[in-house]
Amino acid sequence: MNWILLIIGGLCEVAFAFCLGRAKDSSGNEMYGWYAGFLVMLTLSMVLLIKATQTLPIGTAYAVWTGIGAVGTALVGILVFKEPATFLRLLFLLTLIGSIIGLKAVSH
Repeated sequence: MNWILLIIGGLCEVAFAFCLGRAKDSSGNEMYGWYAGFLVMLTLSMVLLIKATQTLPIGTAYAVWTGIGAVGTALVGILVFKEPATFLRLLFLLTLIGSIIGLKAVSH
């Protein structure tokens, strides 16, 4: 169950980064709405990480959580914010995904 919470927490990290990107491109009340979404997702992400680390090793949990956030945010950047999807960027994202899977596979 805590692995599921950790994955959801990592996805919330992607969501708060998305909100930051949207806030940057907006103004007025819309901007404040995106910043509010950022704060909600940030809090939820941290709470889920805290809960997951009650039973998972902190080093593994933190690495998986940040890895999900990093990969997810990079993919959102490519798909939503039209950032470049170069060969090397995609290659390194794949190696990061492989590392996350490896950490999950070797943890107890």
